[in-house]
Amino acid sequence: MAAQNSAKKARTHKRAPAFASSDDAELVIFTGFSARQIDSLRSAKESAAQRLLRSASPTAAGFNPFAASTSPAPEDNLVGVGIGEKISNGKHTGIMAIKFLVRIKYPDNQIPPDERLPSEVDGQPVDVEQVGTFRRFMAQMPNPRKKIRPARPGCSVGFRFPNNQFIMAGTFGALVSKGAKRFILSNNHVIADENRLPLQSPIFQPGFLDAGNPPNNGPIAKLTKFVPLVAGVANVVDAAIAELDNTNLASNAILFIGPPIGKARAHIDMVVHKFGRTTGFTVGRVTSIETDVNVEYDMGIVTFTDQLIIRGLDAHPFSASGDSGSLILERSTNKAVGLLFAGSSSHTIANHIDNVLRALRVKLVL
Repeated sequence: MAAQNSAKKARTHKRAPAFASSDDAELVIFTGFSARQIDSLRSAKESAAQRLLRSASPTAAGFNPFAASTSPAPEDNLVGVGIGEKISNGKHTGIMAIKFLVRIKYPDNQIPPDERLPSEVDGQPVDVEQVGTFRRFMAQMPNPRKKIRPARPGCSVGFRFPNNQFIMAGTFGALVSKGAKRFILSNNHVIADENRLPLQSPIFQPGFLDAGNPPNNGPIAKLTKFVPLVAGVANVVDAAIAELDNTNLASNAILFIGPPIGKARAHIDMVVHKFGRTTGFTVGRVTSIETDVNVEYDMGIVTFTDQLIIRGLDAHPFSASGDSGSLILERSTNKAVGLLFAGSSSHTIANHIDNVLRALRVKLVL
């Protein structure tokens, strides 16, 4: 999924509002509700907010309202309590409920009993809605396509094609080490051109597709090692490393996300996130593991075994061309789980990070 500059092969129904405002600014009429029912809803909402939301103090140990990661515990995951229409399986029910607004709507089997939100409040129904992390609106996300020094995982990297017949860019996934040496980790096809690039070839940040004309980038590393891609046999990883020309030229802090804090084994329904050169910060869910796939390369069809499949949350794509090489992390812990390398418009494919590190004999810089 490295990006290149080559060619790429109503009717509206209106529904009655759930709320109607009167001329009195302090009076809100809930359609079809009696004054007693409205008061009961408001009282239940206030009770839930006082008990669950306002106890989540920003100074509480381990709590950071702007953190990219969270846990099912209400003090970490709950960001709002309100009143709204209950949505069931994507369908409007017409039933008014206490709305719990959470960063991540975890599957029931991932929530410990003592961290569950109540199923009702003072006899009122409850609806849980995923909203992400609320932040003040401010400057845009980091721009991964510009020159960044020190370079950070998530930013654009690439090599120079002979005679400049193509220009390309992929993603710097993670900073890895072997002894005192530091390396850029990405895919074989991003920094080794599907086995074709000679070792010691310069690797640039940003990649030439993003560098502008004339290029304002410079080489920051040299291709050191890649795991060969081989058609007709079972491959496990698409991975390569490039040793930094100077250890000060890159850091381990992924754009917007921060440094990984370790690694973990991915499992089905794990919520993950990444920052990539093309789509920036995205959140997804692991939908399949131990997956065997056929992937199209310039060299032909390459088969991979034991891969992760990830789909973006809320019908948004998790990745696109140019995100190849991105490190994928468990969102609740910021532990690395995979290295993104391929996909379609709806599904993303990643190598297990343990397989990548083992094949290249390197460690994550934490």
